Amino acid sequence: MSRHYDAIIIGAGAAGLHCAWQAAARGLKVLLLDHAKQAGKKILISGGGRCNFTNMYASPENYLCENPHFCKSALSRYTQWDFIALVEKHGIAYHEKTLGQLFCDDSAKAIVRMLLDECDTFGAKVQLRTEINAVSWHEGSYQVATSQGDYHAPQLVVACGGLSMPKLGATPLGYQLAEQFDHRVLPVRAGLVPFTLHESDKQAYSELSGLALEVNASNDRASFKEALLFTHRGLSGPAMLQLSSYWLPGESFNVDLLPGHDCLAELQQLRSERPKLGLRSVLQQWFPKRFAQTLADQQQWPDKNLADCSNNVLAAVAERLHQWPVKPNGTEGYRTAEVTLGGVDTEQLSSKTMASKHQPGLYFIGEVVDVTGWLGGYNFQWAWASAHACAEALNVSPLEP
Repeated sequence: MSRHYDAIIIGAGAAGLHCAWQAAARGLKVLLLDHAKQAGKKILISGGGRCNFTNMYASPENYLCENPHFCKSALSRYTQWDFIALVEKHGIAYHEKTLGQLFCDDSAKAIVRMLLDECDTFGAKVQLRTEINAVSWHEGSYQVATSQGDYHAPQLVVACGGLSMPKLGATPLGYQLAEQFDHRVLPVRAGLVPFTLHESDKQAYSELSGLALEVNASNDRASFKEALLFTHRGLSGPAMLQLSSYWLPGESFNVDLLPGHDCLAELQQLRSERPKLGLRSVLQQWFPKRFAQTLADQQQWPDKNLADCSNNVLAAVAERLHQWPVKPNGTEGYRTAEVTLGGVDTEQLSSKTMASKHQPGLYFIGEVVDVTGWLGGYNFQWAWASAHACAEALNVSPLEP
């Protein structure tokens, strides 16, 4: 059996699988290696098992990167519509859930099956249960020493992903390979992850677990109008996950609990029209009763009629409703994070091909790169787009970069 290939790809996740079949479709002999027992494990659990495989509104503005221009080339050359066409070609039914987020009607298994079928069609070899022991470069070829023997190729694609969800097999291998070949790795941290609260706040909100509110969460870097979900550990839901990517330890942020309302004007109008209405009763009209009571108790708002509330009291209530301050204790970390922020520095990669600027035949794609998308299918779109850019650049006889 030949152990020489045109390209070896490490990582059978979204980016690796998509790159493998596209490179094979161009006539390359491709080997895709992964230590896992199953391909596309992160795809399988995404979107509650239905895979939020892209977003209809994906654009460079939806991504975080030290170089915000880096992702533009790949995203423009392989768009969400290109991946949607592939999904439709395979007859996979899908729907828009909200905000352009596209999900499979049935199961995420359909997306993994689609990618594996494409690999089979074009002859890309997918080899699982294969531990990577060492990678070396010698005389124009990469030698990948594995638990199944050694493999050789003039081109190596690193698609190992980040550190998020270690229970699915996440490892730092991609970053280690980058550093081995003199690439900078920017500091990494958990992104799209729930917040944990300090013990005093946890106790105050302990009875609210499972309760959701539509809010606008913001700091001086970002703002997201989506749902907040109370959990027994802290705060989750799309608004919190989104903002977590723009949050640093020790920082506070604000939550507008009633976006779209002018709370002071509404309170003053109610005081004029229904002066005997209790302040806490008003809160229960706006919020679920459990939250209204907890918030009023925490803020020590008076339990009296609107007629007895001064303008200063109503102004203070309105201000707090529009600017509810939150200072998290931290996040739940990589255990539940959907992505890893940071990674391989894009300054040392070609934005057109994902190739290293100084190491011949070396490519980095997907989550291992310092490009992180918003919640809602954006990270999968980066996986598809960066994989396509790389696959288009791979050659049977690669040229020196």
